[in-house]
Amino acid sequence: MISFIEKQFPVSKISKESYKERKANNGQTLTGLGKWWGRKPLVLVRATILGCLMPASDNPKRDIDIFLKIMSMDHKGLELRKEKSFSASEMYEIANKNTKLQPHIDEWFDLTEGKVTLTRGVDKKEVELKVFNTLGYDEKLRKCIRPEQLKNLDDQTWDEINHHLGTSADNLQDLMKQLSMKRYGKNVVIGDCFCGGGSIPFEAARMGCDTYAGDLNPVAGLLTWAGINILGADEKKLTEIKRYQEDIFDKVDKEITKLGIEHNEKGERAVSYLYCVEAHCPECSKKVPLSPSWVIGKGTKTVAKLVENDNGYDLLVKMNASSIEMKEAEKTGTVGKGGVLCPSCGKSTPISSLRKDRKDNNGNTTYGLRQWEKSEVDFRVDDIYTERLYAIKYEKNDGKRYYRHPNLRDLENEKKAKQIVVENIVAWQKQGLVPSMEIEMGIKTIEVMRNRGWTHWHHLFNARQLLSIGKFVEAIDQQEDKQLRVVGLLGLNKCVDWNSRLCRWHPGVGNEKSEQTFYNQAFNTLMNFGNRSLLGLKTSWFYDINSYLTNKDNAIIKLSDAREVSNNCHFWITDPPYADAINYHELSEFFLAWDKKLLLQTFPEWYTDSKRILAVKGDDHFSQSMIDIYSNLTKHMDDDGMQVVMFTHSDPAVWAQLALIMWKSGLKVTAAWNIATETESGGLKDGNYVKGTVLLVLRKQTEDSMAYLDEINGDIKAGVKEQIESMQTLDDKEDPNFSDPDYVLAAYAASLKVLTSYKKIGELDLDYELDLAINNPDNSQVVKIIENAKRIAYDCIIPNNLDHYLWKDLTHAERFYIKGLEGEKHGNYQISTYQEYARGFSISSYGELMANEKANTARLKTPTEFAMRTVSDNPDFEKSILRIILAAIHIAIKEDGIPEKGLFHIKNQAIDYWGSRDMIKQLLLFIKDTKDIENMPHWAESAAMADVLYVLVDNDHI
Repeated sequence: MISFIEKQFPVSKISKESYKERKANNGQTLTGLGKWWGRKPLVLVRATILGCLMPASDNPKRDIDIFLKIMSMDHKGLELRKEKSFSASEMYEIANKNTKLQPHIDEWFDLTEGKVTLTRGVDKKEVELKVFNTLGYDEKLRKCIRPEQLKNLDDQTWDEINHHLGTSADNLQDLMKQLSMKRYGKNVVIGDCFCGGGSIPFEAARMGCDTYAGDLNPVAGLLTWAGINILGADEKKLTEIKRYQEDIFDKVDKEITKLGIEHNEKGERAVSYLYCVEAHCPECSKKVPLSPSWVIGKGTKTVAKLVENDNGYDLLVKMNASSIEMKEAEKTGTVGKGGVLCPSCGKSTPISSLRKDRKDNNGNTTYGLRQWEKSEVDFRVDDIYTERLYAIKYEKNDGKRYYRHPNLRDLENEKKAKQIVVENIVAWQKQGLVPSMEIEMGIKTIEVMRNRGWTHWHHLFNARQLLSIGKFVEAIDQQEDKQLRVVGLLGLNKCVDWNSRLCRWHPGVGNEKSEQTFYNQAFNTLMNFGNRSLLGLKTSWFYDINSYLTNKDNAIIKLSDAREVSNNCHFWITDPPYADAINYHELSEFFLAWDKKLLLQTFPEWYTDSKRILAVKGDDHFSQSMIDIYSNLTKHMDDDGMQVVMFTHSDPAVWAQLALIMWKSGLKVTAAWNIATETESGGLKDGNYVKGTVLLVLRKQTEDSMAYLDEINGDIKAGVKEQIESMQTLDDKEDPNFSDPDYVLAAYAASLKVLTSYKKIGELDLDYELDLAINNPDNSQVVKIIENAKRIAYDCIIPNNLDHYLWKDLTHAERFYIKGLEGEKHGNYQISTYQEYARGFSISSYGELMANEKANTARLKTPTEFAMRTVSDNPDFEKSILRIILAAIHIAIKEDGIPEKGLFHIKNQAIDYWGSRDMIKQLLLFIKDTKDIENMPHWAESAAMADVLYVLVDNDHI
């Protein structure tokens, strides 16, 4: 039985829904449970599972209609999901731009005294729905809840779904069970051996499927178990959970209050503590407090001022600072890219020199900082670095908050907190209340060893943090109920993430607080950091838990090596570590150091280390590890089963590597789809970090046929053309689902479908090809086949209204620009699209052609933005007929709108003006068509001039 996902997939809508879910940040369903890196959007998982289970019929147009209905992405589904209302002025603005609604403006709206209101007696809901239904998909989404938040579809929609699929369901869970019975005679089992943050198992369980979730990492196991069992708790249990959270917090609060270390002389409670590192200037020996900025709060206008004394500096906190003082605090930071800047002598010292790093005889760097001992909790007085409390945020009894520098009482509190921890640290470590685990050297963990000399995980927390978080561990330890203990573990990990020495202080307006440790995929040691008091930890300990119906009774969560999975599944849906993989094993040890005792008591069958040695890494063994894993999954899959592998779309060489891995694992490609969910850069990458997830759909290779390369080249060409033509036939011209990169991706998949349909290709040694794809892709036959498929694809996706023979005559750079402009006409501003065009048309540099390269707002320069500047990084474009036309439009606009001057430029610059008139006219028409496109107002002037120039060229005769 062929599945829907093997024939078609609504790429555009799922991309937009995935992006909406991602932008919800903490409003996402699973993120509230705890930190994990790289969770896939739940809507993408839902669509993937449904796409695998839903059969493809002989009516593809009806299939897509039904699929969108089930996903609530159709016309009616969006109406049901609409939650936010329109204001009268919003509706008026939309109606005024829409020719179908303009006749109703006088009927619906009252414009008395310049204020827009609805006419008395008009049904607001009716008008609002009519306005809503004129919007494009993106605009509608702004007013809608996410598909997962919709309780159910309406009866009429279920009638249509059931009629097409031969079912009798009235909810999603029931539909999945009925489709499962039709196909397998039992409920479908969804497996994920890299469950990570739990997106795939959770959504599968929420859809009513049986699930198997496996991962090497205990933190991944904990989050996945919690997603299915805590979010799947009933209302009675949820009430118990909330009461448990309150009881634990109250207990810890009483103990901290009794110690008296967070209250000042007025009985006011601290909210935050600000610390900085100090070091002696090597030039003048002054002890310098280190921070990139001394701004504490932009909203409260709070700064710390450096006041020099005999040995170093006093730090005085001032609120309501003047704008001059704020600027001075921003500029007088004592550490930056150049290292430490001493405000006394003005000399700069590189950090590596300050740490006394040096090279040994072999040229290897030896780090100069003293390595801390297991029982230590603070810097020693003779260390290169020491630590200093320089500001405290307090809350008054009336709820108002203020900052001050520490006085004698504050310093006594600080001394007491340190003393308590120093006296008890050894005992607490033995009892498992605070970490005792050593930091193992790794790609990421080397940072804390090199930059601070920290050797054990508890060194990443100061005395106050160890004391308060340790109290939570002690309280959770007394709970015997498994679900409640997991709730406690999740709360503990959130407190750990938001209260370590790696937590940045955020001075933003209305948001003056310390941030989480893992704002990216690294351990970032800081010169100054924020410490949350117990009052400040409230938002970490208390987290929202919403109740969802999950098939938790038929969910298996195991800690296991994917190479040793023994459970059978109908569909394996996996998001494996790939290429520049996140170092999950190292990052998660930050949490495991705290979780060890509680995890073993809660899950006695689990272990508590990250299994670094077994983790799949992007090293020389990566390919073989992946082959071993996917060969094992293939063994534990029905002959009629399927696999979907999610990975980040890169280039043909990466495609070839993955395809060869799957081929050697006994799998064949049946389809591939690209879901683009772009967000602005975050984490470690500079510039734009574009998220594009490819779904590679695979089935078990059950045939034993063989072919030769020269025999299948024709099949590949035919397969690529057939695939693209079928997608173009299905596409909605008014609301396109596929962009050009999707067609190229389909071409890749079509070529791999042909290749992997054979057990063996006569001339190809798969091991040798895999090595070439990784180390020498230019000589890989498989890479060449995929590259050729791309060229075939680009020959098939010629812009509308452009003649085939003229398209052939354009340079690669001109094609890049024209396809980019065509994408903009359809509202496509994704930088990933331009990256794909650059690869497809072999453009190495295109920055000078772009007005904007940011994610989701990328676009090309207009003629007036180009002006007469030279496009130096792309000589093919600079010398092209298109560049001459763009310059002509600019000249005509600049010269008081005289189009004849533009025509003169074209005739003067074109090498063969009369022989190029057809090309010139088509390009002018193409540019003219940007006129009156709502999302392209920046092209209006150029489009109007292109229209006039077209008439001049068309009427120009010898």
